[in-house]
Amino acid sequence: MQSTVTCPFCGHRSIEQMPTNSCLFFYDCPACGAWLQPKEGDCCVFCSYGTVPCPPKQQEGSCCH
Repeated sequence: MQSTVTCPFCGHRSIEQMPTNSCLFFYDCPACGAWLQPKEGDCCVFCSYGTVPCPPKQQEGSCCH
């Protein structure tokens, strides 16, 4: 369960392990230090900036709470 997170500020890509039972609400870009939060309407950083949506969304078809 991995997703490549792309920073919208510097374009850095990082492969991250996704938690299987929860969402990731905050993420610090390892390259520029930007603090990423989900876009409005998304439940987590993976759904907003990742190549793969979070596992809860994949399994249930809806974002976790």
